Amino acid sequence: MPLREEFPEAGSDYMGGTSDGYEYQTIFAGSRLHATYDMVRQFLKEEGYGELPIPKDAEELKLFRLPSRNKQLLMFEDNGYIHNPIKILFPYDGRNKNTLILCVYNEKDPQHLLKFHRILERKAAAQV
Repeated sequence: MPLREEFPEAGSDYMGGTSDGYEYQTIFAGSRLHATYDMVRQFLKEEGYGELPIPKDAEELKLFRLPSRNKQLLMFEDNGYIHNPIKILFPYDGRNKNTLILCVYNEKDPQHLLKFHRILERKAAAQV
């Protein structure tokens, strides 16, 4: 059953990634960024997300990388491509330039949009 139809339960290990019941996260690493991105694209297609608009290739994906190396800024911004319900992110440490982090979010969660756009996080931080 594709991930989109049956989201992995909290604590489960699905296809090498982990899930907390709301966010599924896995890491892809190939010999070159182009190969890595092709793996991500194929995974999304097989898991029911093939119709989502995503960058056409790795070169276009690179345009979504944040220009800053400031780790404090990167803590608050997603470094990569974001389109509900997925995020294709570059690692924060920048050590392996051929690695991508794929985050997929459970669209069936009752507060999905608030969580995906970090509204609840921002609201909690503002109350502190």
